[in-house]
Amino acid sequence: MTSAFSRPHKGIFIVRFCSRARLVTGALPVAIAMAASPASAQTVEVAEAEREGEDILVTGVRQSYRGNFRLNEIPQAIATIDEAVIEQNNILRLTDALDLNASVVRQNTLGGLWDSFAVRGFAGDENLPSGYLVNGFNAGRGFSGQRDVAGIERVEVLKGPAAAVLGRGEPGGSINLVTKQAELGRSFGTASLQYRSFDTVRAEGDANIALTGNLTARLIGYAESGDTFRDHVDQKRWGFLPSIGVGIGSSTRLTYDFEWTRVEVPFDRGIVVLNGDFGLVPRDRFLGEPSDGDTVARATGHQLRLQHDFSDRWSLLVGASHRDTRLTGASSDAETARARQKLFVDGRSLSRQRRTRRYTSEHSVVRAELSGEFETGTLRHRVLIGGDFDYFDTDQFFTRYRGPVVTATTSDQAGYVLDLQNPVYSRWPVPVTAPITDRLDVQRTMGAYVQDQISLTDRLQVRIGGRYDDFLLRVDNRLTSVLGRRKRSRFSPQAGIVYELSNPLSLYAGYGEGYRANIGADAVGNVFEPETSKSIEAGIKLSALGGRLTGTLTVYQLDKSNVLATDTLNPGFSVAIGEARSRGVELDVNGRLPGGVDVLLSYAYTDAEARSRVLDPNFSFQIEPGDPLINIPDHNLNLQAAKHLTFGDRKATIGAGVQYVGERNGETGTDFKLPSHILARVFGQVDVTDGVELFGSVTNLFDEHWYANSYSPVWVQPGAPRTATIGLRASF
Repeated sequence: MTSAFSRPHKGIFIVRFCSRARLVTGALPVAIAMAASPASAQTVEVAEAEREGEDILVTGVRQSYRGNFRLNEIPQAIATIDEAVIEQNNILRLTDALDLNASVVRQNTLGGLWDSFAVRGFAGDENLPSGYLVNGFNAGRGFSGQRDVAGIERVEVLKGPAAAVLGRGEPGGSINLVTKQAELGRSFGTASLQYRSFDTVRAEGDANIALTGNLTARLIGYAESGDTFRDHVDQKRWGFLPSIGVGIGSSTRLTYDFEWTRVEVPFDRGIVVLNGDFGLVPRDRFLGEPSDGDTVARATGHQLRLQHDFSDRWSLLVGASHRDTRLTGASSDAETARARQKLFVDGRSLSRQRRTRRYTSEHSVVRAELSGEFETGTLRHRVLIGGDFDYFDTDQFFTRYRGPVVTATTSDQAGYVLDLQNPVYSRWPVPVTAPITDRLDVQRTMGAYVQDQISLTDRLQVRIGGRYDDFLLRVDNRLTSVLGRRKRSRFSPQAGIVYELSNPLSLYAGYGEGYRANIGADAVGNVFEPETSKSIEAGIKLSALGGRLTGTLTVYQLDKSNVLATDTLNPGFSVAIGEARSRGVELDVNGRLPGGVDVLLSYAYTDAEARSRVLDPNFSFQIEPGDPLINIPDHNLNLQAAKHLTFGDRKATIGAGVQYVGERNGETGTDFKLPSHILARVFGQVDVTDGVELFGSVTNLFDEHWYANSYSPVWVQPGAPRTATIGLRASF
């Protein structure tokens, strides 16, 4: 059965009912503020299709901040990790979800306390969490702990030169989280309980309650507690993520989202590697101090969006977002300076630092956008006109004790030493720390943008656009009483072209320039210049089997100036390394094959390297042109297949996947490498009765020893061993 809405009343979703297809790829361009949720009438039609056992394949969208485009009309590579894939794999963290796309790789996570990733080889400031979008708002910054996937509808990997609209993003791409919104006119829900290896228990609930025809509340919450594979490292996590939707007449929608989360987990720098020996200590050995207790990360956020459709061609969105985060705790970390590290003397005595942290952030965003279309003669124009204001401050108070340079007379107590082979915790009195960082960074940015995509013929379209940014960065160093200030402005152009080669194939190319403030100052107090970038990409897009199978093959090159890297002698600080370049090839294929088999293939070849010769001002390392960027593998692959089955009247799914991550650099400016690894996984789910589903998975099926990321040879994060999950999910 097929039917289509060529232009829905609200102009929000263009959908086609088709044979069952749960995976949507290449997909849904930015999204974003889902003040663009479907109108009540549309939601009812979709619900009826679901009750009849039919799935919905989204083939085009009219969304905030991206306009009304089919997927193959966008001169940009976009991949989507949707709720079905996340649920199949029993994924709990954003970091694990991003592993499913090969263009995204893990970076240093501050002892497991924040999200950090690189897209197409570029990660931004390694001493701050990676920023991401939430419903199109620049709302993922701050110190809130690793993001849970509860409340996430889908994860969009928006690759390439999109800075002309989004602004301030990495040139490799941006991650946009589309959250689960209150759906008007429907009541439904799910609840699940699962048990995972290492005695981890998790409960999760999601209830969409239609209070009236035009007022709906969606209540989402989760709680998780248990151990990990690391000794002395247990965790507690919970969150409450409600959404309220209000329909104001037939053309206006108001949406409010709330975020309240907490993470409690010991700070854990992982293991140490000496002379390339990754087996020096077991992967479960904790090298901190259990008595340091938990580091706690908290977040409280609000997002309000109002969308009004003037007609089926013109729509206005206004919205605001505010988020407060806080991270506090103490840790005992391996000393990174070679001269102070006794491990390099006797091979077993680990000198450590004692540290405390109090990091807070406040982030506010206001955005407005007008989107629409019109004709001039035979030319069709689809335009976006918008502006935003972004205020972000981060207050960092960091104290530290570090031992002296190791000599024949240096005592183990002075070095706060832990014996790697026979660790005795709480052996020494807790050292007294002194302030190293007491700094307030304030970033204020105002921007405006315009974009026009012009259909020259039925097959050929061109996109032109640009964004103007004006920003102010203020760094207040309370320790030195030095106030740094930098004010800059810049125009960033964007251009693209799309040509429909045939019905299933289209060619595209895009160019864009970007501009992003580098927050903070180096170890000697110099405020960083902003980062600038140029991006170019070209590729071919496929849409086959009636849109059920999609794919993108892309080649690209990105160039950045004023790039920051970790200062290995001064942890917590960065150093400017000048220029960097990343170029590569990507392939993303996603969809459903005949026979009810879902497939997901993502491969990336990435060549990311420094392009400048830089000597760290503290002489901790020398960066040469051609040095690879940290934690970026040349080759990254994720492949997955899932088969849908029926046993009598019971539906079931079984599937398997494999991930390959190549060798990569493990420390800036040195030859230290993390080895490649291959991880296999299996998963399945089956309806045990009406409305109740049994699900399970096993990750790292063959118990591979692997390493997620590294900061230096003495701060290496081991990956989890074989991990099994089983649970029940009920729906109504």
